[in-house]
Amino acid sequence: MSKKQVTSGTKAKKTIVNIIIHIFLAILSFIWVLPIFWVVLTSFRGEKGSYVTTFFPKTYTINNYVKLFTDTSILNFPKMFVNTFIIAIFTCIISTIFVLSVSYTMSRMRFNMRKPFMNVAMILGLFPSFMSMIAVYYILKALGLAEGSMIRIALIIVFSAGSGVGFYVAKGFFDTIPKALDEAAIIDGATRWQVFTKITAPLSKPIIVYTILTSFMGPWVDFIFAKVICRADAQYYTVSIGLWKMLEKEYIDSWYTCFAAGAVVVSIPIAILFLLTQKFYVDGMSGAVKG
Repeated sequence: MSKKQVTSGTKAKKTIVNIIIHIFLAILSFIWVLPIFWVVLTSFRGEKGSYVTTFFPKTYTINNYVKLFTDTSILNFPKMFVNTFIIAIFTCIISTIFVLSVSYTMSRMRFNMRKPFMNVAMILGLFPSFMSMIAVYYILKALGLAEGSMIRIALIIVFSAGSGVGFYVAKGFFDTIPKALDEAAIIDGATRWQVFTKITAPLSKPIIVYTILTSFMGPWVDFIFAKVICRADAQYYTVSIGLWKMLEKEYIDSWYTCFAAGAVVVSIPIAILFLLTQKFYVDGMSGAVKG
């Protein structure tokens, strides 16, 4: 067999493998997109209830979105949306400051117990946060933060307090920035704060954007902690609790299509954030490969 024939056979095998991979990825993409497509269709469905005989709606309407924002007598979705937005914004600001501060310290400074602290933080990160939710609730109750208007503050504290433990990704990015830049600035008379704000921060826009996104998404989609702290006080419900309430036995018949509309509405802010910051998000993840 000639060398040309061997090369041709190898190329044919690679082509077949590529076709199989593309077909497999197309099937996975279809499976992934199908539930999202179904939720969007359901949000425009004119028939009530959760049980239907057809995949596509028989009638289409925008009344589900109108009802979602106008019918506040039973489930006040606009209020829930505002509550969640306020909590997410403040949590995002506080968590971003905590994460960047801890990660910069772990990356640039050397002190006693640094390694043990990093190991403990890594071990703590292996445990799901909801394991401590009952203890956290009783602590907040003892401090008077589990009632009335203090619930929002309690949720902000809960979502922000332990965020600094998740410093590993940001630390990995800071490790990729040469320390020689810091040393040169310090020799020129710059303080640590000036080094961070004038040199490190401008070079770290990708990881800052990534931290902001993850800090915003945490409280935006959380259900367990919000449900434990809010309990039956509907005035301070978040959107995740509101969507869950729409699926309860007494509401599901009349609110099921509104649930789908609410799911679409809730996903819009996150989708916009990801589309606007996609480039920075990808760069932030790829830059955080060093430990």
